[in-house]
Amino acid sequence: MSLRNFSFGFLQQCRSNVLNALLINKLHTSSVLRKVEDRKEMLASLPAKDEGTAGEKSIDIDTLMGKKEKFFPDANTPTQLFNGMPFNELPICNIRVSPNNTIILFTDYKGVPRIIRSCGIEGFKNTRKGTNIAAQATAITIGGKAIELGWKTIRVKVRGLGPGRMSAIKGLQMSGLNIVSITDNTPVSWNPPRPRKQRSL
Repeated sequence: MSLRNFSFGFLQQCRSNVLNALLINKLHTSSVLRKVEDRKEMLASLPAKDEGTAGEKSIDIDTLMGKKEKFFPDANTPTQLFNGMPFNELPICNIRVSPNNTIILFTDYKGVPRIIRSCGIEGFKNTRKGTNIAAQATAITIGGKAIELGWKTIRVKVRGLGPGRMSAIKGLQMSGLNIVSITDNTPVSWNPPRPRKQRSL
């Protein structure tokens, strides 16, 4: 009789231990699953790596040469009038593009800074600062501020490589600015530093 009571009590104890273990594991796995789902949502909201260049149109310069004689600058370009202003007195929009951020700076024709805005100031955080969407939103905002200053026609200088190169220029056009010229000031080194050795995994 005592052996029977002992075995019955032992079975009940084992059963409660198994139920507790299952309950703990169930709670543990559900929290892990929730973390995985949150991570999947975050990764789904991030843009693809080459989203900035996908779908860009390529233009054959040779065909444009026949259409526009004044496509490239010449000796008369600095004094040429654009919207009533000479080319060399137009305000300049400097776009500094890197893989991690895009900084847009408006200066007058003498080079005095007037407005500066970056994707970080605009409210984009961490990896989203380097996206083309962030660059476009920043360009639209700063373009509106430039129009408030009375600037309608500008020239653009782009420096650096990153996903926000074309998007920033498109954002300036979307804000209502008339872009007369686009200059690429990206520095190119003829004797670059030696690349780092390949990462071993």
